[in-house]
Amino acid sequence: MRGVRAPDAGGRRVRVRSWPGASRDRAAIERAELATLEQGIRFRTIFLILMGTILAIAAINVLTGTVGLVRETRSRPMTAAEQARYVQEDIARRWHTWPADLVFPVELQYIGLGRVQQYARRVGLAPEVACAAGVDAPVGSVLTEYGCRTLLRATYVDQTSTFAFTVGIAVLADEEKRIAASGQLAVDDRVGVRPVAFPGTATELFGAAQRQRNSWIGVGPYIIFATGGYTDGRTRESIPPEEILHSELWPTAQAVAGRIAHALGDEPSAVPQCTQGNVC
Repeated sequence: MRGVRAPDAGGRRVRVRSWPGASRDRAAIERAELATLEQGIRFRTIFLILMGTILAIAAINVLTGTVGLVRETRSRPMTAAEQARYVQEDIARRWHTWPADLVFPVELQYIGLGRVQQYARRVGLAPEVACAAGVDAPVGSVLTEYGCRTLLRATYVDQTSTFAFTVGIAVLADEEKRIAASGQLAVDDRVGVRPVAFPGTATELFGAAQRQRNSWIGVGPYIIFATGGYTDGRTRESIPPEEILHSELWPTAQAVAGRIAHALGDEPSAVPQCTQGNVC
């Protein structure tokens, strides 16, 4: 700041000297402000670069994920393994997705004496029970050990109502569990599924003591049990060992159980060729 003359006591103007450090302080302040501004610009530039990089990486990830999702979800031909898994899953859910009349048909064909086509008739459906509750103890312990989920039962009579048959479907988690459980079942035709009698029908005398034979067959995750006996109340003990069972009794029991097993384990009529229907 340049000196300014001020009037003295006698009226004369006196030169006032400026402070030597004032200009230096102002210059220092200006330099500090400039440095702060430059630093702010650098920080802002770095921030914008970082944000741009992060946004670019995020955009690439989103794009990559979108492309992968499109590739994953678009229809494509199913592999042999995927088709086999589809068949297994379809079979495994039939016990609860099919109506009762498909699981246990109202009528089932069998071949009687003289190769005559005849029909077994369903008398009744039993309530769903725990596996161990509907079979003999030795069988129930095995089913429980291998995680049997439930037991479905129905009772049939042959065309003449001479014989009664109870068919039981034990549902296991998968085919591997079923195979393992089947391997532990005793080879004993005295034990198996417990019969279900329906009062007021030809089966009302058909109880555990009236069972003449028991058997089972495995398919998918299911063990299908069958037992058969006479509707007149004859017990197994009342028939002498040397007496031969009626030649039609046990073949009919096996035919009834076999048809139920075949339907449950049969491959679906149409297996998808692509992951979304039959259009790839």
